[in-house]
Amino acid sequence: MDRFEAMTILLRVVDTGSFSAASRNLGVPLATVSRKVAELEAHLGAKLLTRTTRRLALTDAGSAYVNSARRILDELDETERFAAGEFHAPRGELVVTAPVMFGRLYVLPVVTAFLTAYPDINVRLVLADRNLHLLDDHVDMAVRIGDLPDSNMVATRVGSMRTVVCASPKLLAAHGNPNDPKDLAGLPTVNFDFLSPASTWSFRRKDAQGSVDVPIRPRLSVSTAEAAVWAAAQDVGLVRVLHYQCADAVRDGALRVVLEDFEVERLPIHLMHAGRGALPFKMRVFLDFTAGRLRERLTLL
Repeated sequence: MDRFEAMTILLRVVDTGSFSAASRNLGVPLATVSRKVAELEAHLGAKLLTRTTRRLALTDAGSAYVNSARRILDELDETERFAAGEFHAPRGELVVTAPVMFGRLYVLPVVTAFLTAYPDINVRLVLADRNLHLLDDHVDMAVRIGDLPDSNMVATRVGSMRTVVCASPKLLAAHGNPNDPKDLAGLPTVNFDFLSPASTWSFRRKDAQGSVDVPIRPRLSVSTAEAAVWAAAQDVGLVRVLHYQCADAVRDGALRVVLEDFEVERLPIHLMHAGRGALPFKMRVFLDFTAGRLRERLTLL
C-alpha cells in the first residue's frame, strides 16, 4: 500500500465531505477511493471514518490521524520543492486566487507581466468570489478584499476600495438625486446579493459616528457585480457595488456615483500567504513584483 497516496485520498474525502466527491475531485474511480481508505484503516487497525446515509464523520482516531497526515504531506511537499530548487531559484508553478472581476481587471495584467519577467514560473490563476482555503486548496497566494479574520496567514496590504452607490442619468432625472440615505425609500434598486445579502445598504453617518443600515426595495437581485452594474445602466434602479466594479460605467457616463458623503469606510485589499516556514523564491518574487504594481493601479481609483 502506498501510504502517501492513501493519506492524500483520505484528506480529500474529509475535505470534500464524501467518497463520491473525492472521486470526482481526484479523477479516480469511486471504488478505488473506498478501497484505499479501507486499506489504510486495515493497516492502522483503527476506524477512521464513520459513515451514515447523510454524511461522514471522523472518529477520534481519524481526527488525530488526519491532523498528522496534513502535517506530513505539507512537510513532504515543502521538502520536494526545496529539492527542486524552488527556495533558491524562481521556478515552478504558482497558484494564485482572486475575486473574479477584480482578478480579471487588476490581477491578470500583473500576472501576464510577471510571466514575461520570470519565464521559469507558471501561474494558475483561480478566479472565484468565494474565499478558497489556502492550505486545503493548495493555494500559494490570495488577493482578499475586506477585513481579515485573525489567522496564521501573512497579509501584505496593497490598497483599499470604496463601496459606492450609483445610478443611470436617466433614472436620476426621473426620480431626483438622493441627497441622504433616507431618500432611497421608495426608489427602485438593483441589489448585488453577494455584497448586500440582507437587502439593506450600510452608510456612514454624516457625523462619522458609526453607520446606519437602510432597507431597500430591490426591483432586481443578482448574484454577480457585472450583472448588477449592467442592469443599473439600463435604468432598472440604483446599485451598490465596489468602486472598481462600476468604474468603467462611471467613466463612460452610463452611471453616476451618488451619496458620496455617506460612504462607509474603505475596504482593505491584501495579498495573503500561509505564514509557515521560509517562502519559496517563486512566492517571494511574485509578492515583490505584484504588491507595488497593484498599489500603483489601485491609487487611480
